[in-house]
Amino acid sequence: MAVSSVSKHARKRLAWLLALIIGFAGIIGIGIATNTQGATFAPELALDLQGGTSIILAPSVADGKTVTAEQLSQAVSIIRQRVDSTGVSESTVTTSGDKNIIVEIPGTPSDSTLQLIKSSAKLEFRAVLVTDAGTAASVGGSSAASASPSAKASASASASAAPNAAPTDASDLNWVSPALRAQYDAFDCASEFRKPGQVDDATKPLITCDSSRTQKFILGPVEVDGSNISDAQAGTVQTSTGASTNTWAVNLSFDSKGTSAFSAVTSRLYPLTSPRNQFAVTLDGYVITAPQTNAVITNGSAQITGSFTQASSKSLADQLKYGSLPIGFEVQSQENISATLGTESLKGGLLAGAIGLLLVIIYSIFQYRGLAVVTIGSLIVAAIVVYLTISILSWRQGYRLSLAGVAGLIVAIGITADSFIVYFERVRDELRDGRTLAAAVEAGWKRAIRTIIVSDGVSMLAAVVLWALTVGSVKGFAFTLGLTTLIDLAVVALFTHPMLQILAQNRFFSSGHKLSGFDANALGGNAYVGRGQFRVSEQVGAAKRGKVSKEANRRQTIAERKASDNGGQN
Repeated sequence: MAVSSVSKHARKRLAWLLALIIGFAGIIGIGIATNTQGATFAPELALDLQGGTSIILAPSVADGKTVTAEQLSQAVSIIRQRVDSTGVSESTVTTSGDKNIIVEIPGTPSDSTLQLIKSSAKLEFRAVLVTDAGTAASVGGSSAASASPSAKASASASASAAPNAAPTDASDLNWVSPALRAQYDAFDCASEFRKPGQVDDATKPLITCDSSRTQKFILGPVEVDGSNISDAQAGTVQTSTGASTNTWAVNLSFDSKGTSAFSAVTSRLYPLTSPRNQFAVTLDGYVITAPQTNAVITNGSAQITGSFTQASSKSLADQLKYGSLPIGFEVQSQENISATLGTESLKGGLLAGAIGLLLVIIYSIFQYRGLAVVTIGSLIVAAIVVYLTISILSWRQGYRLSLAGVAGLIVAIGITADSFIVYFERVRDELRDGRTLAAAVEAGWKRAIRTIIVSDGVSMLAAVVLWALTVGSVKGFAFTLGLTTLIDLAVVALFTHPMLQILAQNRFFSSGHKLSGFDANALGGNAYVGRGQFRVSEQVGAAKRGKVSKEANRRQTIAERKASDNGGQN
C-alpha cells in the first residue's frame, strides 16, 4: 500500500474517532441547551457515593398468618426487578430481620418509581360488574386487529339483578346486592378509601377506583392471579401481514395455569355487553387497566390495545410484569439517607486511578521514549470516550457510578496499557527482522490485533459472568469493566494504530533515532534506516566479533542469532 494511501486511511480513522467524540459531547450539549431533565456532563453517583432514599416495607397479611422466608425472598426478587425496570441502577433491596424489606435508591427517585415500589399488593384480574363512565381499552389475541371503541357503561347496569339469588359466576350481577349498590352510589374516589397495604378478600366483590381516581367500579371476585403472568412487553400493533403500525399496545403471556383461567374468563366475557365484557387488572386494589374483551383467548397470549403512547404502554407492561407479589406490603417508613462512603472515598478512588495512570506514563516514557506520545494519547482518548459514554448512560438510562464502578475504570487503565504494549512489541519484533518502520507497523498490527482481541475477549467474558451471576455493587464493577474493554478495542483501532501509521512516515521515528523508541541499539537487532542500509545494534556487532558472552548469547533475540549465523550478510 502506498505511503500516501496509508496516511489517508489513518487520518480517516482518526476523523471518525473525532466525529464520535464530538457526537457524544453534542448529544449531551443539546440536552443541556434544551433543558432536558437529567442532561449533564457530570455522571450521576450511586448510593454509596451520593446517598439517596430508604424505604422500609412491612408485610400486610391476614390475622393469624405469618410470612414465610420463601415469600419474602420472592418479594425481594420482584421488587428488585421493579426498581431495575425504571432505569434506576445501583439500588439495593434487602431483608431486615425475618419480615421487613429495605429498598435503598440513589439520589431522589421519581414519583413513578416510588409508586411502583409502594404498590406492593398482589396483582389480580377481576370481572367488571358496574362502572360509572369512560372508554375502555380492549384485549384480544396477540394477532388481533385493533379493537372497536367501547360504549359507555350504563348507570343502571345492575337494575336487572336479582339480589336474593346466588351468583353463578364472577360476572353475575347478583353479586351486586342493594346494600353494595347503595355503598357504590355513595362512594367518592377523591376520599381516602383504602388503607396502605390493605388486603382484599379474593372471594368477594370489590368497590374501588382506577389509579387516577376518576372512575369507580364494582368488581367481581378474583379469577386470575398476577403471578400467572409469565411476561408482559410493550410493542407496536402488527397487521395481518406482519407489518408494524404506529399504534402501541401491551402484549401479555400467561403460564399454563393462567392460560387455562384466562381462557375461561374471556370465553365468558366475550358475548357480554359493556361494561360486563371488561375485566379489570388491580394493583394494590386500584384498577390500572380495564380493557374490553374482543376475542376468546385460549393460547395464553393476549394484547391490550387502546390510547397508549410508548411511555404509557411500557409503564403498564412493567406494572403487569413486576406487579405480582406473593404478599401485600405497606410502607413503614421513608427517609433520606447519607452516602455510605461519600466524596472522600470517591476522591481516594480517583487518586488511586491518577497514580496508576502516572506510573503507566512513566513506564511508557522510560520503555518507549518517543512512542510515549501514542501511549499518553491513547489513554487520554480512552478516558474521554469512557467519560462521555457514562455521562450519556447516566442521563438516558439512569446509570449511576459507584465506587465499584470506579474500580472498574481503574482496571481499564491496565487493559489499555496492555493493548499498546502488545502492539509496540510486535512492531519491534518486525523491526528486528529487518523491515522498515512502515512495513513493521502494518505487519505488527496484523499480529497484535489477534492477541489484543483475545485478551479483551477474556476481560469481556469475565465482565459478562460477573454481571450475570452477581447483584449490587459487583454488577457496577462488571459493567464498567465490560464497557471499557469495548472502548479499548475502538481506541486501539481508531487511534493507536492510525497514529503509529502516521508517525512511521516521520523521519524522527523511521530513522531509528535514540529517543524514538525504535533505536537499533535498544532493540537489539537490525533496524532498516532507508536507502538500503541497516543499522546494526552494538550487541549484534559484538556477537559477530565473537565478543558476546554465553549469557548474552542466551539473551539474544531470534533476529540477532540469525544475523550472527549469516555472518552479517544483508
